[in-house]
Amino acid sequence: MNKEELQQELKELIVSSLGLEDIRPQDIETDAPLFVEGLGLDSIDALELGLAIKKKYDITMSAESEENKKHFASVAALADFIASAKN
Repeated sequence: MNKEELQQELKELIVSSLGLEDIRPQDIETDAPLFVEGLGLDSIDALELGLAIKKKYDITMSAESEENKKHFASVAALADFIASAKN
């Protein structure tokens, strides 16, 4: 799977796992922030998204990790993290 395919898959996962009814995957900007500005997700969304990522990609993220802020910064950052974790 190439980077663009992974990013698209993550956008679809964000919409489906968080039940974002007013947002389509193509509406999510790859480099836009996921939290506060940008998509405006919150900490509950982060937990749900983390669980969805664990289920789909078999990657566990530590709840206490400061690194998570970097990984969840944008779809692009999340895709980079997943790609590196799978290698």
